[in-house]
Amino acid sequence: MAEFKEPEMKVTAQEMAEARLPLRYRDYCAHLLIPLNKCRHRSMYLPWKCEEERHAYEKCEYEDFMRRSKMLAKINEDKK
Repeated sequence: MAEFKEPEMKVTAQEMAEARLPLRYRDYCAHLLIPLNKCRHRSMYLPWKCEEERHAYEKCEYEDFMRRSKMLAKINEDKK
């Protein structure tokens, strides 16, 4: 079976709890979601605010999805 290196968590569980992140969002991109949520709160969720933070978070989520997809494809390939 293939060995995959896990990405590094950049925030601690304590920091995520203090930021009141729901459990389903406590992933490898949480370090970008915390400042995004703070910006959203400050700007009252105006859609044209916090664009850079949102883009960075969405890019991180996409890259994590692609990493997991490649991992699953490799695992399925190794099973054959």
